[in-house]
Amino acid sequence: MSEMPIYMDHHATTPVDERVLAAMLPYFETRFGNPASRTHAHGRDARDAVERGRAQVAGLLGAKPEEIVFTSGATESDNLALRGAAQACIGNRTHIVTVRTEHRAVVDACTALEREGWRVTWLEVDARGLISIDALADALTDDTAVVSVMLANNEIGVVQDLAAIGALTAKRGITFHCDAAQGLGYLPFSVDELNVDLVSVAAHKMYGPKGVGALYVRQSSPTRGTPVAQMPGGGHENGLRSGTLNVPGIVGFGMAAELMQNEGQKEAARIGSLRDALKDRLLDTIEEVRLNGAAEPRHPGNLNLSFGYVDGARLLLELCEVVSVSSGSACSSAEAGPSYVLDAMGVPKDWSAASVRFGLGRHTTESEVQTVADAVIEIVQRLRERSPLWTRRSSGKPVDW
Repeated sequence: MSEMPIYMDHHATTPVDERVLAAMLPYFETRFGNPASRTHAHGRDARDAVERGRAQVAGLLGAKPEEIVFTSGATESDNLALRGAAQACIGNRTHIVTVRTEHRAVVDACTALEREGWRVTWLEVDARGLISIDALADALTDDTAVVSVMLANNEIGVVQDLAAIGALTAKRGITFHCDAAQGLGYLPFSVDELNVDLVSVAAHKMYGPKGVGALYVRQSSPTRGTPVAQMPGGGHENGLRSGTLNVPGIVGFGMAAELMQNEGQKEAARIGSLRDALKDRLLDTIEEVRLNGAAEPRHPGNLNLSFGYVDGARLLLELCEVVSVSSGSACSSAEAGPSYVLDAMGVPKDWSAASVRFGLGRHTTESEVQTVADAVIEIVQRLRERSPLWTRRSSGKPVDW
């Protein structure tokens, strides 16, 4: 391949913004101090950089800087939030409520807690990928410790009604955790307006570096308990997450968060327009294509489509010569079989196996969208020409697909 394909897998990761990289570089070489070294200038300089990054991340969430705990990423934050909050309630509350379509980090953490004796209610989703707020309300009991619902789904992009969920949990004194790794900055989000107590965030989903994230921990809910630390050893981050801080990563995270806070809304409108142009072109041109997930509310960069009567693996293989896309979550890519998210929505397995997730981002252009649309149309038509099932369908004969 003479040049790299077009990149449309921004839900898996994003490129580091050049402004973010510029902010980080000095902290690899000349400003390399350890922020825990409080007695000399190098350490104090690093600590100041960390606190600046903390304030920038807090600003994006509408939080206080002291409510931000730095981690290695959203997966660690999810585990600290769920396991930590559950363990803080030992002897009082032993029930957790979450959704079948949550990110693997949440699903696996809740599954592990279930094996350890916690009771987990797994909320179902409808054909659009959305939960019923009434079903969630019915699931809550006096024994419920934590409710965990993500902001935007990493596969289908749908956005749950967090405000309604937060109103329910606040009224019942239940800890509300949200994995906001996808869509933060593009979608309206305020910890106070949504009554969220714990929020997981990752820098690399917002044009920051990989290997750094944060957990927002609300200070004003002491009756619900502070999460129990999952990584002891040094007392860093107010004892909630020990380990030498990734100073360059935190600096980059902070800059990425500030850029998202300042530019995210305008960027979301542009990306959403490009996403809709791609969707309309494909749906208008190709027969037997299904949109997976509610059209609205949705992450502005997300388009998940299933293409009928084609081999999904072959489609993805040929597409990747032109555009980097995926068939689902990067964290589930090693698993064989259809997406558990699409399965939970009731998408038939053949359609699920032929799904493609397009993730548009900051550097996606109108020209790239046209190129990708042309490639999808040409490849789908070519694959169908070789398909006996498509030939049978085209001739008007019944086909079980």
